Amino acid sequence: MDNIYADTESSEERELAYESFVWRNLRRNYAGHFTHGTLGLTGFRLVNAPTFVPAYLHMLSGSDILTGLGLALQQLGSTISPIAGATAIEHRKYVLPVTMMLGTMMRVQILGLALAGWFLHGQSLLVASIVFLFLLGLFSGWQGVAFQYLLAKVIPISRRGRLQGWRNMTGGLIAALLSYFAGRYFIGHNIWGNGYGVTFLTAFVLTSLGLTAIGVLMREPELPTLRPRMRMMERLREFPELLRADKGFREFMIARTFAISGRMASPFYIIYAAHTVSLSGQTIGLLSFAYLIADTVTNLGWGYLSDRSGFRSSFIGALCIWIAAIALLMSVHTLPLFFVAFFGLGAANSGYQMSAQNIVFEFGHRDDMAMRLALSNSAESGMAALGPLVGGLIAAVFGYAAVFSVTMAFLVLALALMLLRVEEPRKRKAAG
Repeated sequence: MDNIYADTESSEERELAYESFVWRNLRRNYAGHFTHGTLGLTGFRLVNAPTFVPAYLHMLSGSDILTGLGLALQQLGSTISPIAGATAIEHRKYVLPVTMMLGTMMRVQILGLALAGWFLHGQSLLVASIVFLFLLGLFSGWQGVAFQYLLAKVIPISRRGRLQGWRNMTGGLIAALLSYFAGRYFIGHNIWGNGYGVTFLTAFVLTSLGLTAIGVLMREPELPTLRPRMRMMERLREFPELLRADKGFREFMIARTFAISGRMASPFYIIYAAHTVSLSGQTIGLLSFAYLIADTVTNLGWGYLSDRSGFRSSFIGALCIWIAAIALLMSVHTLPLFFVAFFGLGAANSGYQMSAQNIVFEFGHRDDMAMRLALSNSAESGMAALGPLVGGLIAAVFGYAAVFSVTMAFLVLALALMLLRVEEPRKRKAAG
């Protein structure tokens, strides 16, 4: 890796050298992130869509509570690792090696999830699947900080929206078609004696190819300034000041926490549909297709909207669609309308994911961006971990309608906060 500051003396010269490196290598890094997203995120969508894994856990356990517990533990893993990950990378000149290592460990868990379906049975299969989901969450929480930090280093903020829009659109098309094929043929015909295992194995292969692409193509610069290395407990003590220093970031954190509380209903969308329409492998594939094809037709729009108007606009739009999709889900009784509802859920998720992470980088000072992302992701993952478990308990006692109603209430609170309390940070910086 080249030393781009060899002939610089002042901080202004270092900033210019950094900007020059970013724009000089933009095409190569753009291609790396695009390929990684198209292949890597395609595979992860098969695992993280609210269809295959919830249906798989429910098939193994027959319990709403255990289904919620499995997904809650996956999110718990994502809760406890981001802050440790940020502490480990924010002082490093280069984070690509760490990103590659963590990405590899994530893919090992998906492979384990697939292989367990062939070699284990009964209670041991259920326990092993939940353990692999927890470890997947643990490494994804850490890797998510490292990867987003890397993206922020090499892609200018004015280009990130369209990059992620094109990336997610292409990956969404592949994932949607693959999910329909996986539901109809892999699971419907129980290929190789375990259709779910084949689905997870396919996800492992795709994600591994994506990780390889970014490792080959990425050119990473050293930042002009770096934080000194600190112990995690010392860094944790700075969190209150990090929140006090930027009112917009603090209010956004509260809104994001309310929004992610809506995840409590996610595992039960597909199970609720099963109580209304016949839940076969073909139906799982069709509703997964609806959810994932939404990435294809909406992500590009979210990306260009974000580049033009800021990520706050995308966040607000995603919340509106999310609320409308759940309301539709609660009121329909036919498969075509369930298709529309799942399409809306997918569109909302794509806008939420793009905006919730990227807007974090626009608050505060650049040297704190890894820790802001870690703090935001940990808060989100904590609520996402608690959500499915609470949702499972509510579903078991009061039914699915109660879960969906509570979810909508939290999303409305998040929307109100974003509209009334959170200013677009890009406009604020431009005014300053």
